[in-house]
Amino acid sequence: MKIASFIHEGRALYGLVEGDKLRPVSTSKLVEFPTLRAFLDKGKLADLPNFCDTTSLTLTSVRFLSPVPHPSKILCVGLNYNKPYPVAGATFEADNIVIFGRHDDSFVAHSQPLEMPLGDAGLSYDFEGEIAVVIGTRCRHVAKATALEHVAGYSCMNEGSVRNWQKHSIHAGKNFHASGAWGPWLVTPDEAAPIEEMRLVTRVNGTVMQETTAAEMIHDLPKLISYLSHITQLNPGDVIATGSPDGTGGSRTPNVFLKPADVVEVEVSTVGILRNSVAHPKN
Repeated sequence: MKIASFIHEGRALYGLVEGDKLRPVSTSKLVEFPTLRAFLDKGKLADLPNFCDTTSLTLTSVRFLSPVPHPSKILCVGLNYNKPYPVAGATFEADNIVIFGRHDDSFVAHSQPLEMPLGDAGLSYDFEGEIAVVIGTRCRHVAKATALEHVAGYSCMNEGSVRNWQKHSIHAGKNFHASGAWGPWLVTPDEAAPIEEMRLVTRVNGTVMQETTAAEMIHDLPKLISYLSHITQLNPGDVIATGSPDGTGGSRTPNVFLKPADVVEVEVSTVGILRNSVAHPKN
């Protein structure tokens, strides 16, 4: 299944993506489960096709939201592909799993504008294509052998970063308002390929900047889920960003950072294409 959250005629909805159409959840079920996160929390994902209207909306008639609006946690993995670290003077021990968190409002949805940081911060605004994973069932102290049983699905992410502010702290460089994006929808494991077969491609203004498969990750997804579940409880709707490969603007010589009007596309095979343009702040 492909599952999207979206706004239609002023209402926040979610439902099935079928080609260029959307079948929203019925009004009665929306009262019971007002968000996809609430739906996941009740373990009802497999029943979703039975709870959707028979009438469809066109994709062009809706405004996309992030696939799971307002997750309880967004956990990001750093240095999970072999590459130079793109911030001069900063190093990490790559043998360990590097984790940091992001605020929900540091991300926008598919087709929504990325916010160009003001002032000096805008001089090192970078793109980072990643495969995002959404947790489907609450879990704690998970074994690697059973970790994938807790995955609701996969999405695309641009984990945008302000590189010079990463010299201040990881948190600062990773949490500029509306600097990243994820979407356009969630694809369940039965429809997506095994993650190690997924191909990740990032394009800026049509030029390929990053290209790899998830098989190149240093720490695979079962290991990541197990590790994180020993630190914290993973809840339905929580998001894990699995890391970004080489080719980001900060790892290039000369640097290739984002500018207003640039268009960033992150494509994950069997999942979809996330597309966003860079714009000046509205205020």
